[in-house]
Amino acid sequence: MGDEKVKNEAMEIMGLFQALPRLVVFDLDYTLWPFYCECRSKREMPSLYPHAKGILYALKDKGVDVAIASRSPTADIANTFLDKLGIKSMFVAKEIYSSWTHKTDHFQKINQKTGVPYNSMLFFDDENRNIEAVSKMGVTSVLVRNGVNLGALREGLRKYSENLASKERNRQKWLKFSQKPSSAQTEKE
Repeated sequence: MGDEKVKNEAMEIMGLFQALPRLVVFDLDYTLWPFYCECRSKREMPSLYPHAKGILYALKDKGVDVAIASRSPTADIANTFLDKLGIKSMFVAKEIYSSWTHKTDHFQKINQKTGVPYNSMLFFDDENRNIEAVSKMGVTSVLVRNGVNLGALREGLRKYSENLASKERNRQKWLKFSQKPSSAQTEKE
């Protein structure tokens, strides 16, 4: 499936949802591309997973910003590959460095750079420990098995919508609760 066809399908999928995330964050290794950067040479020509580029272009066309959170120890190779693939300039934030924090530091920096709240972000990664840690920050997170694809995009947007709806229901409950006069107030009247 070519990039343009994937982009069109991704646009259709996004059209099914009333609300889209403000920022979609991607891991690199085994999420956008099928390898570990540190096992490759800068001289090689990298490739993305088949749906990755089309999805990135669809997000940009819909006005959704994209960012990278990668725990790669070889940021130089990752940046070279992003350049070679012609997608480096698409990302509003690129947090690519080795860390032991399961990407929480990456997301704090992305949040500082973009001003996008965690609950307005969607994240794709191939490691469950990163998904769990980042989810605790309030980011809707999706585990990918064979790289990001249209199925993962659909699942992510569905989860994001559910989280948004749940947040709104909780807000409505809180508003109702906070507007009820306390029993002490009604006794005084």
